[in-house]
Amino acid sequence: MTAKTYVNIEIQDEVFIARLYGELDHHSVQPLREEIDAMALQNRPKELILDFAGVGFMDSSGIGLVMGRYKLAQELGAELRLCGLTAGSKRVMQIAGMDKLAKF
Repeated sequence: MTAKTYVNIEIQDEVFIARLYGELDHHSVQPLREEIDAMALQNRPKELILDFAGVGFMDSSGIGLVMGRYKLAQELGAELRLCGLTAGSKRVMQIAGMDKLAKF
């Protein structure tokens, strides 16, 4: 049985926090992308935070999720930040160059 994947979005004082839960893979990230993008475009935050603390598994789709939200943040004139990454996930993000796009 796979874990339910979802996002909980909180917006406060132009800070947008997307708390991710479950497993991020090819099948689960598309609805998350759509929800995050729709809410971010509607609210136009100055800071976009992706919180990975609730993620139990992540494949390369997680990198794609970050890259796409980086492009969105650029369009909005916002800063992208990642938090809640495990040591292993953080290392993978660094190897993929995500530390050049987002603050950790």
